[in-house]
Amino acid sequence: MKLNRYQKVALTTVGATIFLIFVGGLVRASGAGLGCPDWPRCFGMWIPPTAVADLPARFDATQFNVLKTWTEYINRLIGVIIGMLIIVTFVLSVPYRKKEPAVFYSSGAALVLVLIQGWLGGQVVITGLSEWLITLHMLLAMIIMMTLIYAVFKASEKQLELELPLKTRRWLLGSGLLLLIITFVQLSIGTQVREVIDLLKNMDSPPARNLWISKVGSVDELHRSFSWVVLLSGGILFYISRWRTENPLLSKLGSWILGIILLQIATGVGLYYLGIPPVYQVVHLVGVAILIALEFILLLVVNRAGEQSSSE
Repeated sequence: MKLNRYQKVALTTVGATIFLIFVGGLVRASGAGLGCPDWPRCFGMWIPPTAVADLPARFDATQFNVLKTWTEYINRLIGVIIGMLIIVTFVLSVPYRKKEPAVFYSSGAALVLVLIQGWLGGQVVITGLSEWLITLHMLLAMIIMMTLIYAVFKASEKQLELELPLKTRRWLLGSGLLLLIITFVQLSIGTQVREVIDLLKNMDSPPARNLWISKVGSVDELHRSFSWVVLLSGGILFYISRWRTENPLLSKLGSWILGIILLQIATGVGLYYLGIPPVYQVVHLVGVAILIALEFILLLVVNRAGEQSSSE
C-alpha cells in the first residue's frame, strides 16, 4: 500500500508516541521524574547542566543527578518533537476536511490533547510527582495514540478490502470490544498498584524494593487475578480471528494480541517474584500500549469490513 505524506507523518507520530511511552517508563523506573525539579526549564536552564558546578545558585546541589536530569530532559525533548509532529499532522489533514472530515477532526483532537498533555506534564513536576496526575498523564497518552491511529485508519481505509460473514463480524466486534474494555480496566487497576508502590518507596523509611509488591495488598491480588480474564478474552479473540476467518491480517492481529497478553503476564510474574526489575517495568508499560493499539486496530479493520459488506 502506497502511503501519502499525511499517512507517513501520522504513522511516524503514532510510533513516536509509543516510543515516548517507552521513555516515560524509563523515567519512572529509574526514578528520574524529578530529575528536572522545575518546568518548563530544567534547573532554570533550557539546556540542563552536566555538572554540579554549573548549577544556578538558587538550586540545591543534592537535587542534581546528571543521569536522572538528562533522562527527564530527553523525555521532555521527545514530547516537544511529538508535539511538532502532531502540528504537522494536523496541517496535512486540512485537505481531508471536506472529503474525509473524520481525518481532519481526529487530527485536530490529537493536537488539542497533546497540548493538554504538555500542560499536565508540567503539573506532574510542579506537584512533586502526584500519583493520580501520573496515572492521568499515562491514560491520556493512550488516548492520544488511539486518536492518531483512528486518523491514519480513516485516511487509509479505502485501500483496505475485507469481507466477513455477518455472524463472524459480530463475534469479532463483540469479543474485540470486550477485550479492549477489559484491558483498560486492567490498566486502571495496574496504575493503582503503581500508585501504592510510589507511596511505599517515598516513605521516610521505605521497605526493601523486593518487598514493595507484597505490601500493596488486595489491589495487587485483584490485578493478578484479573489477568486471567484478560487471557481468556484474548484467547477467545485469537480463536475467532485465527480459525473463523480466512483473512491473514485478522489472523496476524489476533496472534499478536495473544502474544502480547502472554508477554504481559510473564513480565507481571517477573515483577512480583524478582523484586520489580526496572527493565520489566518498562516492558510491562510499553506492552500494554502496544496491546491497546493492536486491539483498537483490529476493531477498526473489522468494522470497516462491515461497512463494505453493507454497501455491496
